[in-house]
Amino acid sequence: MEYVKLGATGLDVSRIAIGAMTYGEPGRGHPVWSLDEESSRPLIKHALDRGINLFDTANMYSQGSSEEMLGRALRDFADRDDVVIATKLRHPMRPGPNGKGLSRKAVLTEVDHSLRRLGTDYIDLYQVHRNDPSTPLEETLEALHDVVKAGKVRYLGASSMHAWEFAKALHLQREHGWTRFVAMQDHYNLLAREEEREMLPLCADEGVGTVVWSPLARGRLARPYDDARATARSADDGDYADLLYTPATADADRRILDAVGAVAAARGVSRAQVALAWLRSHPVVVAPLVGASSAAQIDEAVDSLALDLTDEEIATLETPYTPRHDFQGISDDRELQRIMARVPGFAPA
Repeated sequence: MEYVKLGATGLDVSRIAIGAMTYGEPGRGHPVWSLDEESSRPLIKHALDRGINLFDTANMYSQGSSEEMLGRALRDFADRDDVVIATKLRHPMRPGPNGKGLSRKAVLTEVDHSLRRLGTDYIDLYQVHRNDPSTPLEETLEALHDVVKAGKVRYLGASSMHAWEFAKALHLQREHGWTRFVAMQDHYNLLAREEEREMLPLCADEGVGTVVWSPLARGRLARPYDDARATARSADDGDYADLLYTPATADADRRILDAVGAVAAARGVSRAQVALAWLRSHPVVVAPLVGASSAAQIDEAVDSLALDLTDEEIATLETPYTPRHDFQGISDDRELQRIMARVPGFAPA
């Protein structure tokens, strides 16, 4: 395993991270693709055995059971000081007023709930799970600063938003002397490179490390374009998945996937390894979040660290790209609620 610093911090994290949305009680989340505790624990242990130390979850994943299951597994299989636990808050956790968002009340309430579910005294990386336009940004940032100073959180992070919104947050944190965001969890892969325009250059300039979600484009990058198979999650996500990869980009997507296949065949490795190696070629990318549902997928991701792409191979992979819909631009709360309400397991406000 390789380890790098998380952005400009002194925190060492593995170059492969585990995204724990896959792990959660099916009855409390995604009945099609969530893995129950019996199935999840061996995978978490296998990830630890392969040297992975960064595990990312969120309070909303399977309505808290992802945090519970991950916390129990890490307590049983690892030394707490050796692992980096990341979680998030923002989305609805219960109906009615104050059941969601990034108000001071929500931040102070949800951090304690996450600590309880994870069974730990502190969270290594606490992240805002998108923006909350209904709450003043200053209120959110000061509350996050306070949970750091209270010893409940070590570092702060954010997730997909407009670059100008993230820049504003970083400016306010600097201006007020509040604890700064050190990580950005963004949507980035060979089929979705919109973050290269503004967000990634901003993160590089500010010393913010990026942790990438959907690094394999919901499995698309792991198989040929004409392979009709869909992952359980991509088939289950419906409209939400369509926002990310649309028919308008089909021709470019085919050429990109053909390029991935050609590089993989020439190197004698899998398509997934090529896609992950491409991410690692960008210095601002700290680690991809791998939502592994098998030990083989974990091994494949870790083994990708041995693959260094040439400049020519990188150009071959990048040349067919066509700009696409900016999913990060969906910041209107009602629109996001409408979309997410169609995702199984999502708790409406």
